[in-house]
Amino acid sequence: MYMTIEQTAEYIGMPAEQVRQYVLAGRIRAVHDGEQFLVNQDQFTLYFSQLETAKRLIVEYWNEPIPPDRDIKDED
Repeated sequence: MYMTIEQTAEYIGMPAEQVRQYVLAGRIRAVHDGEQFLVNQDQFTLYFSQLETAKRLIVEYWNEPIPPDRDIKDED
């Protein structure tokens, strides 16, 4: 499914101007139909899956208990 720049910006949660700059720079693939750029929605499936994986890893990292330090000495 093809989306306009504005629809793409809403879909990925970025400002429309930033998406437009990414399209012009080639960081987001798009086709120009003579009037506007159209972006294929399927190219973002890998992006969203990697984003979910990164979020899950961050949550796991923050939920991991801190191991006790064996080098701590009681100096009382």
